[in-house]
Amino acid sequence: MTAVSEAEAPGPEEQSETLGGFLLFLVKLALVVLIFRSFVFSPFSIPSESMLPRLMNGDYLVAAKWPYGYSSYSLPFSAPLIPGRVFAGQPERGDVVIFKHPIDRTDYIKRVIGLPGDTVTMRNGQLFLNGDAVAKQRIDDFVIPLSPNTDCAWGGVREADGEGGEQCRYARFRETLPSGRSYTVLDFGTTPQDDYGPTIVPQGTIFVMGDNRDNSQDSRFPAMPGGGVGLVPQENLVGRASAIMWSTDGSAEWLLPWTWFTAARWSRIGDGL
Repeated sequence: MTAVSEAEAPGPEEQSETLGGFLLFLVKLALVVLIFRSFVFSPFSIPSESMLPRLMNGDYLVAAKWPYGYSSYSLPFSAPLIPGRVFAGQPERGDVVIFKHPIDRTDYIKRVIGLPGDTVTMRNGQLFLNGDAVAKQRIDDFVIPLSPNTDCAWGGVREADGEGGEQCRYARFRETLPSGRSYTVLDFGTTPQDDYGPTIVPQGTIFVMGDNRDNSQDSRFPAMPGGGVGLVPQENLVGRASAIMWSTDGSAEWLLPWTWFTAARWSRIGDGL
């Protein structure tokens, strides 16, 4: 009778080759992810309410990296590997853009209002472009449920939602740019930033504003760390916001996995911007 021998354990050389192959796979995977995040799409989170009503605190979105070209700000940690800006493209009015703050280099997200050569003015909360009023129409109120990451700012009305919870109601308007592109904004009433300019946007820069007009540190304010952004250099552009890939009301707890699902704002996931 012939004995059946057990399979021999891999020797040191085979183990070394297996480990080396796995490490090579990890390096290739990391390189693919790095290239994808640097030049195609990259994830970003919304940490404030300056872009209400379109974007909420707790939204996670993807931004397209190619529309405006590439610079060192396109790379992780803003690695200084790209001189200047290559394949540069100018944004369009109405684009929701992600950019590096001119001073502290943190990520900000705002809407492009003025391009180089434009004259931007605000009078009593009315936006003017090149001397012409941007159409502004009162529409239905914006109502948002209150949650751990969403409070009711001073311009809103806190009320019961009829289901045992609370919600906040804001006055909402639709602005329509000369190109016909429209979006919605919130207006809390009379504030100092309701009057601004006129300012001519210099070459190489853009004028940006938050959709939550009275709760946004944007180009109406001088650039300062953690505050206003001033006129944003186009070389600071990182990408164009494309779609919401996840949204949470902030009530999830890591140790309670089912709350990851109950906290999700499912209706927002997949929305284009």
